[in-house]
This record gives sequence, structure tokens and C-alpha cells, in this order.
Amino acid sequence: MHRMNPGLRRVAVALALAAVGAGATAQQPRISDNVVKIGVLTDLSGVSSDNAGKGSIVAAQLAIDEFSKERKVLGVPIELISADSQGKTDIGATKAREWYDQNAVDMITDLTYSNVALAVTRIADEKKKFAMVTGAGASTISDDQCTAHSVHWMYDTYSLANSTVPALIKQGKNSWYFITADYAFGNALEKDATTIINKSGGKVLGSSRHPLNSSDQSSYLLKAQDSGAQVIALANSGLDTLNTVKQASQFAMVRGGKQTFTPLLSLITEIHGMGLPNAQGMVFTDGFYWDYDERSRAFAQRFYAVHRKMPTMMQAAVYSAVLSYLKAIEATGTDDADTVIAKLRATRLDDAVIRNGQLRADGKMVHDMLLVQVKTPAESKADWDLYKVLETIPGEKAFAPLADSKCALVKR
Repeated sequence: MHRMNPGLRRVAVALALAAVGAGATAQQPRISDNVVKIGVLTDLSGVSSDNAGKGSIVAAQLAIDEFSKERKVLGVPIELISADSQGKTDIGATKAREWYDQNAVDMITDLTYSNVALAVTRIADEKKKFAMVTGAGASTISDDQCTAHSVHWMYDTYSLANSTVPALIKQGKNSWYFITADYAFGNALEKDATTIINKSGGKVLGSSRHPLNSSDQSSYLLKAQDSGAQVIALANSGLDTLNTVKQASQFAMVRGGKQTFTPLLSLITEIHGMGLPNAQGMVFTDGFYWDYDERSRAFAQRFYAVHRKMPTMMQAAVYSAVLSYLKAIEATGTDDADTVIAKLRATRLDDAVIRNGQLRADGKMVHDMLLVQVKTPAESKADWDLYKVLETIPGEKAFAPLADSKCALVKR
């Protein structure tokens, strides 16, 4: 047997140990700043504070606690911070830059308003950080304004309109009038709904635009009533939607009227605030309902125990996004945004909130949506027993086809 020279043996052993050490180093978790920091940039003081706000912060904390009772991932701490964007682009953008540059924030979520979301997703892309949009809905966020470092997690204006509009037109309700909040989300919702109305054989008779957080909707309601449209579509949200319906009820336009009211975006907190006598019979699209099945109920009960309200789809989306984000970090061994996003795209999602979900190349989370109808007071058996699910709509039917996307990330 050939015997290795002792000197050569020592060199071989040293090289082998170095190789092992290099392999071990390569497999070590790569977490920036030795902390995973998540920021919830939400609405704590405006018209959507009940739809997102403190409930979004609760949802993020529930996701962290469910992921790890020690609030750690790959041995490093998970930290949660929050702030109020006030729905203002400059405040949201300034806070995002501060978080990314000075506070070691890795991911920002919620972003309740579309104008804020569009600003923050551009900043995230510039910094090669991550933004998970769960609150804002303008379809442009994951269409012509898409970025490589953001995802649109729960809904967009197209998916809301594309489920509700055809359902009402099938009932013979062909003429429409819009009451629209005059900002990015409201205008996008009216635009997408108009496209779908025209495609479905309906017609739009007109629209009225109101400022965000408009307490007096009477003039817009009278114009809608005078239009004679069969459907009055509300392209607003939060307190604006709630106030519009309550004032319409005062004008006897909701119950027993000749016109049908449909809020193209309505959250369960708004319906609860309107009261079933005012909201009963309304048909619209939602991305999540707490009483859908056992999994949704289990999450909702945990949320309710802390927040004393059932979760809206925006708040539920924060829970789903944060939990999915942490699982992707754990699976990849890094909080590098590009790596995490690639993992999320490669993972079929089916959790307590998102069903049959797939993250597309344009950053849009495509998943089942729910066509719901508000129950009558006689049908409701409990305080938050508010909806009947009329139809579960597959994501590929609810959301705009990828082939129609204007997102630069989509390969043609």
C-alpha cells in the first residue's frame, strides 16, 4: 500500500477541514442586522382606521406569535413596529425611507391607501427591500406600476368589480351610476368597473366624485337618484362608504327603493357599522369572511379575543402576508428580499385566509374570492353573523389575466 508523505497528509487534512468549514459557513443563516424587522404602515386616524389600523397591527403580531412563541426566526429576533401614514403620500414615503435606511426594517406591510402604497413600493424597489401591499387596492400597483420588490397580497380593484358587476347584470341591472372617492383607489375602482360594465353589456349613466373623508354625501346621492340608474355603485371605502349608505337610508333610497346599492369595496366593520336594516341584501365581493369554514373561524376567534371585532379582509391579509414572509425566510435561510420573493412565487398558498393562492410574476396574489350578500336581521343569528356566501370565485376568473398585464416583469 502506498503511504502518503506526512507533510502531504497534513495538507490534505487541512484542505478537507477548510472545505467542511466553507460548507458550514455557506449553510449558515444570512439575516441582515441579526434581526428580522417588520413595519406595519397603516391608517390609525383616517376613514379606513377601522378596516386596517390597530387591527392590522394585531394581525401581524398574531402571525409572529403563531410562527414562533419566542418571536424568533433562524435564531434571531422578530421585531414589529408600526406607524400612521395618515393616508398622505409624503408622510408614508418619509416613514418608509426612515424605516428602510435608519431602522433596519426588512419588510413593510398594510399600506392602506393606494397613493401611499405606490410611493412605498417604489422606495422598496430602490432600496432592494420588500413591501407586501395588503390594504391598498388600485390595480395599477401590480399592473403598469409593478415593481420587483413588492407584492399585492389580497385584492385589487379589478377583482372586486369583476365578480360583483357580472352578478348584478345577470339580474337585469344594466344601468349604473358611481359615487366615487376622488383619489387613486376610488378612481381605479370606477375605471375597472366601467370596463367590466361595458364588456358585460351594461352602461354607465354618470358619476359623482367626492373628497376623501366626506361627511356629507347628500348632493352626490341626489344626483345618483336623479340619474335613474338601476345600480348606484360606491367606489369608496371606510367611513365614506358607511356614511353614504346611512345617508341614503335617510332618503329612503336603500330599502324598498327602485335603485340597488352596491359598495364595490365593503369591509365587515363597515357593514357592522351600517347595521343590517340598512345593509341587508347588498351584494359585493370580499377576499375573506371570518365564518367561511373552520380554519377561518379559528383565526378569527384568536383575532377577536384581542381586538374585540372580527377581522376585515385587509387585517386578515396582514396576518397571511407576515406568516408567509416568515416561513419563506425560514425555508431559504435569509431575509434577502429577492430570495424571499422567489420562494413566495414558488409556493402554492392555502392558509386560513388565502385559498388556492399563487403569486404571479406581476406580484399579484391570485386566489379565491367570495361573492357575498348581506343577511337580513331575521337571518342573522349573532352579532357578526352578517354574510351569506353566494359563490366562491376561482382566482383565475376573479383577477385580470396575466396575458393582459402591463407589468414590465411579465415575460412576453
